[in-house]
Amino acid sequence: MGLLDSLAGGMLEKVMGEKGAMAQVAMDMLNQNGGLSGVLEKFKEGGLAEQAASWVGTGENLPISADQIASVLGNSQIGEIATKFGIDPNTLSAQIAEHLPAIVDKLTPNGEVPSESGNLLSVLMGMLK
Repeated sequence: MGLLDSLAGGMLEKVMGEKGAMAQVAMDMLNQNGGLSGVLEKFKEGGLAEQAASWVGTGENLPISADQIASVLGNSQIGEIATKFGIDPNTLSAQIAEHLPAIVDKLTPNGEVPSESGNLLSVLMGMLK
C-alpha cells in the first residue's frame, strides 16, 4: 500500500470512527472497485440499487447481508482481501455488511456521490474542510 493509501486510510478512520483493519479493508475494497461510485455501481448491477441508494440518501440506511456482499463483490475478491488482512472470508463479508452502509453514508453527507468519488483521498479531504 502506498503513502497516499495510508493517508486516506488514516483519514477514513477519523471520519468513520473505525479503527485499524476495517478502515483499511474499506480502502482496499473501494480502491479495487473504482472508488465510491464504482462500488455503488456494482451493487446496482447486482440487484441492490435500493440498498445502495439508501446509503447515499439522507434517510435510513437499508441493511445488507454477508451473502449479498459476497454475491456482489465475488468470492475471489473477498478471499483476496481477507487473506491480505488475515481475516476469514465469511467474517470479512459479515463485517463489510455491517459497516459498508455507514461508510457510504459518511462519504456522502449531502445525499449525493461527490464528483471526485473515484479519488477517495479527495473525497476525504473535502469532508475534513
